[in-house]
Amino acid sequence: MGQELKRKNTSRAAIALGIAALFATAFMLRSCAPEGPAPSPTAPVLPVQLRVPLFDPDSAYTNVAKQVTFGPRVPGSAAHTACADWLVATLQRYGADTVYQQKGSVTAFNGQPVPLRNIIASWKPEKKDRLLLLAHYDTRPFADRDNERPNDPIDGANDGASGVGIWLEVARHIREQEPALGIDIFFTDVEDMGAPNAGVMGARHDESNLESWCLGARYWAKNPHVPDYRARYGILLDMVGSIDAKFPREGISMRIAPQVVAKLWKAAAEAGHGARFLSETKNYVGIDDHLVVFEGTGIPVADIIAWDENSGAFPATWHTHDDNMAHISKESLQAVGATVMRVVWAEQ
Repeated sequence: MGQELKRKNTSRAAIALGIAALFATAFMLRSCAPEGPAPSPTAPVLPVQLRVPLFDPDSAYTNVAKQVTFGPRVPGSAAHTACADWLVATLQRYGADTVYQQKGSVTAFNGQPVPLRNIIASWKPEKKDRLLLLAHYDTRPFADRDNERPNDPIDGANDGASGVGIWLEVARHIREQEPALGIDIFFTDVEDMGAPNAGVMGARHDESNLESWCLGARYWAKNPHVPDYRARYGILLDMVGSIDAKFPREGISMRIAPQVVAKLWKAAAEAGHGARFLSETKNYVGIDDHLVVFEGTGIPVADIIAWDENSGAFPATWHTHDDNMAHISKESLQAVGATVMRVVWAEQ
């Protein structure tokens, strides 16, 4: 009995000495460690780097050229129908879940009926939080600012095709790298059939003629492709492909969507294109699809649209036969395309 008690006491003493040794070791290790705050029990969460697909200006340029090859896309013409068919097929090929086609009739400034075909491509239509991306695809039926052949339609390489070309390049990437929000790309029709010399600040026009513009967007605002359509905001591209294009903050956009303008101009600077996106505000647009959409739905839409210092308004090719592929710049397409892609993929 005595021997057994002795063995138990010895074991207890050994355990006690072992515990004391462990505490001493821990104290020595702690004293040798560099001074500083205790480590966090969990690893720090690092910010996720924004992954933006690479915009390809060659692809966008090809999209612009393809539209021009159809000829002037005047509503009701064979060229317009062929281009619209190609747009629908391309959007479907790029994985749009649904491509809506709004067909109807609107009345032009001269009282004549004009066929309408709005095209809206939707990705992830079940998502309630959405972005609306717009550009018109029709072209001017006459060159009313040209001294030669003023009654002939124009190619509309910049005024129409450039914005569409950029959005098609954006669409190409949506299937490969899906943005967080639902996306609607809206190619508006009968935007450019306004009364001659109407629709721009500084040009000769009657203010009442402003309503003769943007007829496709007006139709959609009253008859959206889905009931009660909503979007977080919209981005409109118009005349974004001219050589050495500059983009001041457009006056109507600063009134109806200043927060969207801020996003876009910040993204332009981050993408290295701040020199093209000017900080000053210019009031040179009398009407465009962004105002029509805002007034009809309340969705704030910002317009990226070129401004020319010499004219104090739009590029010199505007509504002339010089609006052709010879005056389209891949560098301008790149500046705008990289900017809008950065914004679209940043939304969470």
